[in-house]
Amino acid sequence: MDANTSLKILVIVLSAVLALFLILSIVVVIRVIQLVNALKRIVEKAERLTNKAEDVADFFRSSATPVAIGRLLANIHETVFKRKSKEK
Repeated sequence: MDANTSLKILVIVLSAVLALFLILSIVVVIRVIQLVNALKRIVEKAERLTNKAEDVADFFRSSATPVAIGRLLANIHETVFKRKSKEK
């Protein structure tokens, strides 16, 4: 083999490897983009869930005080009427 033939073979091999690398790179980039989009959707769902959880927590926080007062009044009422019924 002369030098010219060796160079042609080397160019063909390098071209094939470069084409293969280019195709694999394109496939990997497409997969990464799909993965990033999927992660974005998951993060958005998680944000919506945390917002809903915060709303529920705020609701319970705001209604906890009236409920506690109601329970206190119920306990006082129960205690007073139990003593009156025991005294009779």
